[in-house]
Amino acid sequence: MVGQVRGLHGLRGAVRVEVLTDRPETRFAAGNVLYLEGDGRPLTIASGEPVEDGPGWRLRFREVPDRAAAERLRDAYLEVAVDRASELAGGSAFWHEVIGATVKDSNGTVLGSVADVYRAGEIEVYVVRGGAVGEFDLPAVRDVITTFAPERGEMVVNEAVLDLAAPAIDGPVAAPSRPPRRRPRWSRHGKGGSMAGGPSGAGAT
Repeated sequence: MVGQVRGLHGLRGAVRVEVLTDRPETRFAAGNVLYLEGDGRPLTIASGEPVEDGPGWRLRFREVPDRAAAERLRDAYLEVAVDRASELAGGSAFWHEVIGATVKDSNGTVLGSVADVYRAGEIEVYVVRGGAVGEFDLPAVRDVITTFAPERGEMVVNEAVLDLAAPAIDGPVAAPSRPPRRRPRWSRHGKGGSMAGGPSGAGAT
């Protein structure tokens, strides 16, 4: 995925796109071809530029002449055909390859699977759901993810760093008279803050 159409702009078929790639200048260059998720019809970029008054990019496609034609793009995800071998460094993966990967702790206990990916500053964060500990955010940092193998559908994490045994920060307070628990940097609910350290190697398309 390189972006998601978040709205329409003007009468000439332009759309406002949330950027889901770390190379928007390359992916959204005029002449490049994108596709709607699950749709093989090409969308050739006629023009693309960052939105002046906010996040995202504004794109126009040759195959979308007006606002009425752009309506079918609303909320759709945009994809690009890529050559994985030439575009990814070793140990890297595209976001769509990470989605669905099983997350385990160092003892082999399944903590859930990756349901979503987002960025917090320069760090990629995986939203893990479906395990006994509930939903939590997993920063793509080498000290946290000890095994990163999305091609096998597997990640192993250092559960001690994540402190998953602690109660959720928005859970009920057991003893009102006690001082509130210090908010961890990475929350089980919400998006957390920035975190030092390099990413584990996963990347957007």
